[in-house]
Amino acid sequence: MTTLTPSQTNTIPEIPKRGMPVTLITGFLGSGKTTLLNQILKNKENLKVAVLVNEFGDINIDSQLLVSVDQDMMELSNGCICCTINDGLVDAVYRILEREDRIDYLVIETTGVADPLPIILTFLGTELRDLTNLDSIITLVDVEAFDAEHFQSESALKQITYGDIILLNKVDLATPEKIKEVETYIQGVKVGAKILPTQYGEVPLPLILDTQLTPQQEYISIAEADAQKEHEHHHEHEHEHHDHEHHHHEHHHHHSDHLDNDGFISISFQSDRPFDVHKFEAFLTEEMPTGVFRAKGILWFNDSDLRHIFQLSGPRYNLHADDWCSQPKNQLVFIGRNLKTSEIHTHLHKCLV
Repeated sequence: MTTLTPSQTNTIPEIPKRGMPVTLITGFLGSGKTTLLNQILKNKENLKVAVLVNEFGDINIDSQLLVSVDQDMMELSNGCICCTINDGLVDAVYRILEREDRIDYLVIETTGVADPLPIILTFLGTELRDLTNLDSIITLVDVEAFDAEHFQSESALKQITYGDIILLNKVDLATPEKIKEVETYIQGVKVGAKILPTQYGEVPLPLILDTQLTPQQEYISIAEADAQKEHEHHHEHEHEHHDHEHHHHEHHHHHSDHLDNDGFISISFQSDRPFDVHKFEAFLTEEMPTGVFRAKGILWFNDSDLRHIFQLSGPRYNLHADDWCSQPKNQLVFIGRNLKTSEIHTHLHKCLV
């Protein structure tokens, strides 16, 4: 594990002109991806950074929690960009590349249930390879909540497998023994990974930006092999008179089935009425379904003029208050397994004033 020294400041290296650099931020539910992204945006100095935020659900909470990036941010909502070689992702990258004002760096925050490989192959297996430079895949791990069972999640394991830089985040919440245990496990899964300890995603940017750690040629070879298999498959079946839909999105075997395998679903809730804070806290402590892994939202309480940012990861939750920058309303997203929309909505409606 790399130890940070005082000499490693946040001085940003000059980014070479070899295609727009791209950093992919991944990590399981609640690991701290948005917090890391905010650290990058706060410390980027003179770099012009564009941001793509993908949310698993139809309310994009994360984009509302970022420090101001205004027109330099695009949302990729309602789904997981890794489930196919995604036209929406490619189109968004092209919109950034075609802008009149130069963008120095692109940072993509994936969902907490994303498989990074199809996203990687979107950049290294398509024409984007000549226009962008995939620099590194950063994987955040909530070191205190982590265990070797990986939350029984295929995607959580893949996030470590394809990570070039692993941030052991929330080290302030874990014992030294737990930190060492997780580090040893990760070293076994991803030999040679650059492992950094962090609190609140704070890390000197030269350690994570412009690192050139992604083994691009390995992924290019995978993409080329898949393209050859797809060509052979198409050739074998071209005499069959099936309609076009038979082949639609029939991408290579790296198409991700992780959502089906992991069984995660997302439930969203919105209301233009405020919550009673005591009823909402009773819901959290007494009525929250056990299948909820992650919840987040922007909350409006009837006894407060402030907006409250709500974060729940496993058994931990916190509320942080700041000023409203929009019309007050409640917006919540729950992610987990075996969840029932009607059950959660019924509980939340009872909390409304």
